[in-house]
Amino acid sequence: MKYTIAVIPGDGIGPEVTNQAKKALDAVAEVYDHIFLYKEVQMGACAIDKTGVPLPEETIKVCKEADAILFGAVGDPRFDNDPTAKIRPEQGLLQLRQELDLFCNVRPVKAYHHLLKNSPLKKEIISGTDVAIFRELSGGIYFGRKELSKDGKVAFDGCQYSVDEIIRIAHLAFKAAQNRKKKLTLIDKANVLETSRLWRKTVAEVAKDYKDVDLNFMFVDNATMQIVLNPKQFDVVLTENLFGDIISDVACVIGGSIGMLASSSIGKENALFEPIHGSYPQAKGKDIANPLASILSASLLLEHLGLQDEADAIQRAVEKSLDLGITTKDLRSKNQTFTTTSKVGDFIADYIENQEDSNMNFKNIHMGQSTII
Repeated sequence: MKYTIAVIPGDGIGPEVTNQAKKALDAVAEVYDHIFLYKEVQMGACAIDKTGVPLPEETIKVCKEADAILFGAVGDPRFDNDPTAKIRPEQGLLQLRQELDLFCNVRPVKAYHHLLKNSPLKKEIISGTDVAIFRELSGGIYFGRKELSKDGKVAFDGCQYSVDEIIRIAHLAFKAAQNRKKKLTLIDKANVLETSRLWRKTVAEVAKDYKDVDLNFMFVDNATMQIVLNPKQFDVVLTENLFGDIISDVACVIGGSIGMLASSSIGKENALFEPIHGSYPQAKGKDIANPLASILSASLLLEHLGLQDEADAIQRAVEKSLDLGITTKDLRSKNQTFTTTSKVGDFIADYIENQEDSNMNFKNIHMGQSTII
């Protein structure tokens, strides 16, 4: 099969980790007889530097025509440290989500066995955690009316949701729950916010179509605590934009590194796949950034295209890299050796193409030692 993939490397470490994801996709193409045509476009600070805007029209056009979008990261300290900046890299991503109507963000949070020691939480608390967070992505306070008084002393951000916006993501979350542990938790603030009360009422109505799924509700302040105290109680989590942003970042400590968290942003016609770690400018060009979140995002991309076996091949390669300790510095244990961004990508691609080779061979080759025949 032939697929067109729009590639947006973006800023900071975005290009480095995206290149490793492309290595994995190229290996999949080789083994499973596919053709992936990459069309690279710009967004973020790099786009501002070149075109004056964070999201050029050409990028929108290429993304709309592609079968899927692989994205790196946006963000640059030049803009972070300038509160007067009228144009910011992140505006490009927000605009792209609106242009493509990417209303559903899915963030899998999994406690990998070999990374339990990396989390600041106790092993017995996080072991076995496997959560899918469904975050509404195109509405809420991020896209609401914004005002600043003339004297600059009063600011306003409006939060708005419609029944239709809630229904469309609720159906996706319930369908996912049906294929998992049949449990869905809606996280809101219905004791205070009118929008949350609309969420709760609407989701309860949608639940009538999914009688095999157990629906429960939790206030966001309690939910942030419960994700730390007992994450295994969650299966599918559904929530609005702002709460989802916060909840998913809290949950990243379960995986032992934010460099392990992939995500997908889904609309009716388009889908974008990205790691959630951001541009991490301090590591730019040093070949030290963890590429596994980007590689796992490529796995989600394949799954979205209906290529489940291919997606599983990437998942197995990631599991094997963790098993053998072929990881970047952020995942190392005390006194454990580590490798570079590009070498992790090389291993993932090599494993996909040569899964029958011995563990020792892989370990030796990718840690720079002699090969055992």
